[in-house]
Amino acid sequence: MRDLLFKNLTSSERGRKIIASSEIADKEGVHSVVRRHFTYLVKQIQSKDALRPKPYLFVLKEKKSKANREHFFCKVKGSLIAENGGKLLLILFSHTLNVELTVSAKLSGQTG
Repeated sequence: MRDLLFKNLTSSERGRKIIASSEIADKEGVHSVVRRHFTYLVKQIQSKDALRPKPYLFVLKEKKSKANREHFFCKVKGSLIAENGGKLLLILFSHTLNVELTVSAKLSGQTG
């Protein structure tokens, strides 16, 4: 069985877009939950020397054998400068990926 959820939120007034998806699946005794989240924000700036946040990367991987659980999390943040119609734009973005794998509830209740 597989459940999918997809959200797409856009605000032209604020120059912001958020895309999120979630997938829950049970396959071959593994229950997996995968969540993705992407956000970007567009701001007009005056010069290429505008203050920009530093890029950021965070990765976490856990494996808990006793709990039959694996978890992976990754977050990337950054920015870039673009030009459109003679205007300079600062584009800020953030992307996260969260994956969790566990033994399916159907199998964890069985005895060997």
